Amino acid sequence: MGFPIGGRAMGGGLGGIVLLLLLALGGNLIGGDSGFDVGPSLDSFEGSPGSGRGTLEGAPDPDAELKDFVTFVVDNVQDSWSRQFAQANREYKATKLVLFDDVTPTGCGTGEAASGPFYCPADGQVYLDLGFFRELRDKFGAPGDFAQAYVIAHEFGHHVQNLLGIDDDVRRQQSRSRDRSNELSVRMELQADCMAGVWGYSAYREDLLESGDLEEGLQAAAAVGDDRIQRQAGARVNPESWTHGSSKQRARWFTRGFESGRVEDCDAFSGEI
Repeated sequence: MGFPIGGRAMGGGLGGIVLLLLLALGGNLIGGDSGFDVGPSLDSFEGSPGSGRGTLEGAPDPDAELKDFVTFVVDNVQDSWSRQFAQANREYKATKLVLFDDVTPTGCGTGEAASGPFYCPADGQVYLDLGFFRELRDKFGAPGDFAQAYVIAHEFGHHVQNLLGIDDDVRRQQSRSRDRSNELSVRMELQADCMAGVWGYSAYREDLLESGDLEEGLQAAAAVGDDRIQRQAGARVNPESWTHGSSKQRARWFTRGFESGRVEDCDAFSGEI
């Protein structure tokens, strides 16, 4: 999951393992024709009983434009990673983004809109309630198309981690070192932020970005920092409880990926964060 530490150097061999996995991809993303395929990447919207959404047959869909945008971003993100994997003679296994309302069954149990967008490693799919984008704009103060695109790209960064075996490595390390479980979670989330930035670089190379888009992405990354969320909830800022990273950390790692476009620069498991 990507949305709702201190910079200690991480012990153990995980950093080296992850770096080797990232270097196996290596290189810059190449801009070009994205070859969008709308059908396979986006599941149809699942309206829950009594939600009042998608229940009137033949009525205009108020979210049609937003769904088209989400589909465009999903296909572009996956096309970018497909090219990146191909450069390393690896196969990128495309997955789906499932749009849902309120609750939905997943391979990881029942998914709830209150949890925000999330990735389920068990079934390899991304889940999103479109209402989160309104919350991102109204509650977190991060409006704009590229802010929404950052959210999607972050979750597909988790899919890349899953394909590379990083997710499994982190979970094994967490089970062996429970005192560093939160730190490892933070590092994995920051890496996904960096991977979202790598995609942002690809979109820039394809001339898909407009003036102000980068700022929207940075604002969105900072808006969902653990410290900011704790302050908004009226709670004490407690770095030891963080699982996603501070606003500054999230924006910094997104920037790192965006500026270089190099996945090997996303080794969040070595050194300070």
